[in-house]
Amino acid sequence: MSLAPRAVLVHRTSEYEELLALHGTHGQAGFFLSSRGRSIGDVAERHRRARRILSEVTASVPLTWRQARVERADLDRFLFGPEDVVVVVGADGLVANTAKYLTGQPVIGIDTDPGRNPGVLVRHRSRDAGRLLGAATSTGGSFDELTMVEAVADNTERLRALNEIYLGRPGHQSARYRLHAGADDDASETQASSGVLVGTGTGSTGWLRSLWQERASRLALPGPADPRLVWFVREAWPSPTTGTTLVEGVLERAEQLRLVVESDRLVVFGDGIESDALELTWGQSVRLGVADARLRLLL
Repeated sequence: MSLAPRAVLVHRTSEYEELLALHGTHGQAGFFLSSRGRSIGDVAERHRRARRILSEVTASVPLTWRQARVERADLDRFLFGPEDVVVVVGADGLVANTAKYLTGQPVIGIDTDPGRNPGVLVRHRSRDAGRLLGAATSTGGSFDELTMVEAVADNTERLRALNEIYLGRPGHQSARYRLHAGADDDASETQASSGVLVGTGTGSTGWLRSLWQERASRLALPGPADPRLVWFVREAWPSPTTGTTLVEGVLERAEQLRLVVESDRLVVFGDGIESDALELTWGQSVRLGVADARLRLLL
């Protein structure tokens, strides 16, 4: 007997809740914001709207389904199942934060702040949640299959991301490593830089694009479904022992970028979640390339 579908509602603590946790009361939080030229009213209203939308989505889950909720900070401890339908209620970045923990489950993005969020990944409104849940489990459901990037260390630890993976020193200080690019690692260079970024077409609207624009790169950035990645070295430093020749490139599906650590400690994390990172020490290596898994985002 198969399990009934489970709707997993992913949300995050609001700015208002964070302010209350820090300052204790609504009044104290309001005083703090007013000293910085902001109004507590706007922050509280966005909180109320997000909670109302979360409640509306919860009420839309069919009675025969199971339900679970998970806050963003607990994603790395939550066990997603194959029968889950993941409903991300929040901003676009929350979809990216969730994607790295999934293995093909359908995802529905519900926008809690239309007009304020770009809506690239949270494409739907709470009023449509019931219909969308049905579509996610039907054979006729239409999905975008978004490319993800994966890092695999030589000790078999791995990490996936929807936008980009960063490799470098904690705090973004200068990192030393040997970079191997091209077929069979035929191009290599020892570098000192503030890190390496490898990302997808989805990530090409954010951090990757800023690097691409800054250096007037001629690389063609991929689209979200393109099975290729782009990579950039941040602020490579020339010296008698470190080079700046291999600072950007494209990775097709079968290609990988390999880095061998020449620092006491480097970290690898995805989509800005530094708390969930791989830690590498001197002599370890990591390969970065297109992940086998993709994000299945409901159209």
